[in-house]
Order: sequence, then structure tokens, then C-alpha cells
Amino acid sequence: MVSEASQVPLAAGLYFVATPIGNARDITLRALDILRAADVLVAEDTRTLRRLMEIHGVPLDGRRVLAYHDHNGAAMRPRLLDAVRTGKSVAYASDAGTPLVADPGYSLGRAMTGEGLVITSAPGPSAVLAALTLSGLPSDCFIFAGFSPTAKSARKSFLESFRDVAGTLVLFESPRRLSAMLAAAVEVLGPERDAAVCRELTKRFEEVRRGTLADLAEQYDGIVPKGEIVLCIAKGATEVDPARVRDAMTEAMKTQKLKAAATDVADRFGVSKRDLYQLGLEIQSED
Repeated sequence: MVSEASQVPLAAGLYFVATPIGNARDITLRALDILRAADVLVAEDTRTLRRLMEIHGVPLDGRRVLAYHDHNGAAMRPRLLDAVRTGKSVAYASDAGTPLVADPGYSLGRAMTGEGLVITSAPGPSAVLAALTLSGLPSDCFIFAGFSPTAKSARKSFLESFRDVAGTLVLFESPRRLSAMLAAAVEVLGPERDAAVCRELTKRFEEVRRGTLADLAEQYDGIVPKGEIVLCIAKGATEVDPARVRDAMTEAMKTQKLKAAATDVADRFGVSKRDLYQLGLEIQSED
């Protein structure tokens, strides 16, 4: 059944379309409407977009799917700018996830806005937000840093620049480099930071491993896991008054079980849940 919205022609402009990161059913109805109605279809990977449209019964109706990626962006941008100037709607779909997040569409969007042309977004799947949701780490403030450098020294410098950020650090990483990245994170950021390795999100073999950086580095030492990886790392602990933490833990244990109290106080003060659990045991033994 074709939705009523899909029958309305699109106004001239660039439409960024988020696409599933693994499960094809995560596509939004609005994204399908745009793909059905757009005059020009553009994709980072044309095969992926054609396959997605085929799965959901969206016909090409004679339209080609144009490739736009890092290697041909400079040549393609003038063509797409001209299409919008002449009144056409252009839909750009990422390979997977939200366009412009570790995606070549950024320069295209900049070119459109630089000439005062209309751009809009059909939001949807995002590996960054999916990983944050499953990581168990604070999501009120986070920093997405994309892919780390491949060289060992550059990777350490890269991590050093994020040592003191006041939020959860989110990274994309190659399975082949995950072990080296975790080892470097232990060295630069410290072994006790909580972290999560999120693999194959939304897919059949989705897996999330949580623990300290030291725990995860040990688990993945010399291991090359399969699939796409998102790594989430908690912010570093800040200096706090031990007396305040002890008082807070004592109060929390009056109304909560030990584990819940440790989690509550850890979130408030940004300290290790493991350390607070041990502190709670000490308080219990004293009582």
C-alpha cells in the first residue's frame, strides 16, 4: 500500500536519508516516501540503496542511482547542485546509518547550504545512538570521534586529545584494529574506565561486551572479531572528596540494596561502581 504522503511531489532540495545499519526493517516510512518520490537518487553505495529499495518495493521507475563518495565527490557536486537549482529533488542515502556521520555527504551538504539551497533530513538509524543506548554508559553528554588513526603513535595522540572530555567517548573501529585500540586506550586513558564494545548492531549476531578497558583489552587481545564495531568509553573520574562519597553511599544504602546504591552514587560522582561496591561492604561490616 502506497502512503498518501508518497503521492505528494517533493519540493526542490537535497534530502538526506538515513538507512538501516543492519536490519532492513529499520527504514522509516518517510524515508521510503522520499526514495519513491525523489527526482534524483544518490548513494554512497549504489548497490546497497538499490537492494534496500527492492526489499521494500520502491520502484526505480527509470531513475538511475548515482554514486557519490570520497573519490568522485568533487566531480559530482556541481551536477547535483545544478539539479536542485533547476527545481529537482535530490535524495542522498548513506551506506548505512545517518548521512554525514563518518560519511562523505558532509561536503555535499556544505555546498548546498553555501549557495542558499534547501536541505532537509529524514532521520533514522544511527550506529552511534544505538551503541550508546546499549552500552550502559552515561548518554547525557557524549563525543563522537569517528575512526582513530591507524598508526600507533598517532592513535595514542588521538586518544590523548580526548582524555579529559566531560562525556562518553564514542568511536568507530575496524575489527582488525580493535585489539590495538583497546590496548592503547588502557595505556592512555587508564585501565579502570568503564567501556563497551558493540558489534553487529541490529543484526542477527548483535553482541555487546561491557567492562573496564582492562577487562575488554584482555578479552580481545589478539582477537579479530567479525562485523562492524562501535566502541564506547566512559569519561574519566574526577577528583572528589572521599568523605562526601562515603556519606552519600551510607545514605543511599538506607533505602537501596548495595548494588543499586553503588550504581546511584557512581552516576552522581563519576567514580567506579566496583570501588563503591567495596566501600559499601566496608560500611556494612562496620555497622
